[in-house]
Amino acid sequence: MQPSTKTDAPLLPVEIVLAPDWWHAHAGIDFDPDFFFHPRRRVEAERTMEKVAYERWGHFGLGGDRDRDLPVLGAVHLAAGFLLSEMLGCEVEYRADAPPQVHPRGQEQLAVDEEAAFRSPAFKRLEALADQLATRHGYVTGDVNWGGILNLALDLRGQELFTDLADQPGQVGLFFDQIGRVIERFVSFVESRTGSSSISVNRNVLHRPGAVFLHSECSHTMISAAHYEKFLLPFDIAWSRRHRPFGIHYCGPDPHRMAAAYAKVPQLDFLDVGWGGDLRVLRRHLPHTFLNIRLSPVAIVDQTPEQIRATVRRLVMDSADPALTGICCINMDKRVSDAQISAIFEAANELRREFLAAPPGDPFQPNDRLTFPLQSSLKHSPTRNTVAT
Repeated sequence: MQPSTKTDAPLLPVEIVLAPDWWHAHAGIDFDPDFFFHPRRRVEAERTMEKVAYERWGHFGLGGDRDRDLPVLGAVHLAAGFLLSEMLGCEVEYRADAPPQVHPRGQEQLAVDEEAAFRSPAFKRLEALADQLATRHGYVTGDVNWGGILNLALDLRGQELFTDLADQPGQVGLFFDQIGRVIERFVSFVESRTGSSSISVNRNVLHRPGAVFLHSECSHTMISAAHYEKFLLPFDIAWSRRHRPFGIHYCGPDPHRMAAAYAKVPQLDFLDVGWGGDLRVLRRHLPHTFLNIRLSPVAIVDQTPEQIRATVRRLVMDSADPALTGICCINMDKRVSDAQISAIFEAANELRREFLAAPPGDPFQPNDRLTFPLQSSLKHSPTRNTVAT
């Protein structure tokens, strides 16, 4: 059975991701290694997640694949970037109610064995999973969170990397080159099997044209804009030319600090905007970029539905272009209520109605950018999002 199909994208798309402790408490799901690598468990777990989402928020469109056994390669309902770290030699700890925990390797050398990463037991498990799913179902869908250059470098080297930026800049550059090549090779493998690479980084890429290549820059909140421009901007520039559509995931509270630097990326199609980011600054520098608003999973548990709706409204207005704006809340834990999550969708519905009813010439009047083909994803026809075997 093939994934369900969408033919066009909604205005102000909304996606949520619940933390493992929520799924463990409310759906009895354990996040042991088999959750990630056993072919039957992969299919069953994703179907369970779709079913639970439908039961609680199906009236907002969630859970469309609840009756389908989809051969999903990676955990597309989680925020869990760990596999490349494990492939590069880090120890990973699995727990029943938490995402896999990466333990920094603390290696002395600024180097990686690129070939060894693809001979590692971690990669071989993934490769075997892809083969088993394809054999049973005829295709594979979904993808695997692949992290980012600085994230992986810190997992390998630890905090000494910040000193290395000043003391060994040339060697750091070579180190980043190696990690970048591992990432590109890994993403090429995943895309060759499934047709997508970044649903597992942020689910709102489902609603954008093409298979978004979304570079995770979680740790960039710890470096200066100058260090970003010197060491990491060249990768984003090159990748934006080689991997269209290209996006950046910045979950820290200060993405606006990088706005001028991000404007130097030739084609920045998607920006995941961390909670606390100044959307007005970002929009001034990035008028043609899809800004994906990230609500705070911590703050939301203490907010009333009215406060949540007001927050969504304010941030969408700050983004200043509903055709280039999405909304998400990632890693909400077991304390969040159904009503609090519903408030996110309700706010988006209210705004859509207002924008679509706005008269011509209104600054927020949607335009023809709202109709576009969708990216390869779980929700698309098999000719776009699966590679038959």
